[in-house]
Amino acid sequence: AKNKRPKEPGENKIKPVNKKIKPKTPKMKERESVDSSLKSQSILTQVMDKGHFQKLAATLSLAAGQSIELRCKGSNVTWNYPSYLDTFKDSRLGIKQFDRYSQLILANSTAADTGEYSCWLQLCNGNKCRKDETKTGSTYIFFTDKEELFVPTPSYFEIVYLNPDKPAIIPCRVTTPSAKVTLHREFPAEEIKTDGTDIIYDAKKGFVFQHPTSDHKGIVYCKAESQGAPQISIKYHLLYVEVPQGPPSTTIAVSSSRAGLTDRVHIVCTVLGEPDVDVNFRWQYPGQESGRPVIVQNFWRLINRGIGHTTRISKSVLLVEDFEDTDVGNYVCVAQNLQGETAVATKVELK
Repeated sequence: AKNKRPKEPGENKIKPVNKKIKPKTPKMKERESVDSSLKSQSILTQVMDKGHFQKLAATLSLAAGQSIELRCKGSNVTWNYPSYLDTFKDSRLGIKQFDRYSQLILANSTAADTGEYSCWLQLCNGNKCRKDETKTGSTYIFFTDKEELFVPTPSYFEIVYLNPDKPAIIPCRVTTPSAKVTLHREFPAEEIKTDGTDIIYDAKKGFVFQHPTSDHKGIVYCKAESQGAPQISIKYHLLYVEVPQGPPSTTIAVSSSRAGLTDRVHIVCTVLGEPDVDVNFRWQYPGQESGRPVIVQNFWRLINRGIGHTTRISKSVLLVEDFEDTDVGNYVCVAQNLQGETAVATKVELK
C-alpha cells in the first residue's frame, strides 16, 4: 500500500540526495576528526579495579582517604604534582619508571593533596633533555573532605603582593568544586563582591584580581559553604606594590669621590623593587684583577612607602679599608633579577 501511494511533488529530487550523495561527506569528516584527536591524545590514564584503565578528564573528584594510581605512557616520563609532597618527602607518594610507562601511586589521600597532576615525555640527546609537547597529560584532582573545605596550608597567615602589572591570586582553593565561596574583608567587615570580570573565583586557583589597585589592600579571608556549617580560610594580607616589574631600578653612591691614601671608602649600590623578587649583585673595581682585598656585604628589607605601598630595598656595600693608588678608577655595580640586569658606575680619584 505504501509503494502504491501517489508521489508528492519534488519527492524524486529529495530521495537520491539523502541516499547516495550526502552520507559520504560526514564519513570523511569523522575520519579526519579521529585522526586529529589521536595526535593530541593524552598519555595519562587512571588505573581502575581489575586492571582497567580510564582516560582522565580535565578534573577528577575523589573522596579523601582513597588511593590512586596514575600511569603515563613512555620510557622517560617526568611528573608534576603538588609541591608540598616533595617538601615534606611524603612516603605516601611513589613513582616508578618501567620500560613502556611510568607509574604514580598516592596512598591514603588527604584534602591537602588536591591539585594538578601532570606528566610529559622527555626527549633527550645526550645530557640535554626537552619536553615533548605532543605527548603530555594533565588532570586536576579534588580530594573532597567535608571537614576540610579549603585545601590545608602549612601557615595560618599569608602575604599576597598586589602588583599593578599582573593579576594577583588569593589562593583559597577548595576540595569540593561545588562549594560556594565568598571573599571577605576583615576591616571594615564586608563581603568583597566578585563581578566575574575584575574579580573572579577559580576553584583551582582561588580569587583572582585581574587588575590590582591600592584599594584592594588590607586583610581578607575566604568563606566556603557546602551542605553544612560554613568554614573560614586562613587570613591573607594584601600589600600593594608600587614598583613595576622590570630590570632592577638601581642607584649608586660613594662616601667620597676623592680619597686620600689609607682612607676608608665605601660604595653603596641600592635597588628598589618588588617585595618577593630577589636581587643578585656583582662588582667590578680597579684592583680586582690584582687581587686587591675588599669587603662586600649584601642585605635587604621591606619598607612601607605611603599607606599600603610596600617596596623591597636591596643593598650591596663595597668597602675599601686602606685606599691605595691601585684603588683609583671606576667602580661598577651590576644588579640582576629575573627580568634583567642594570649596571651603574661611579669614579673615585686620589686627593
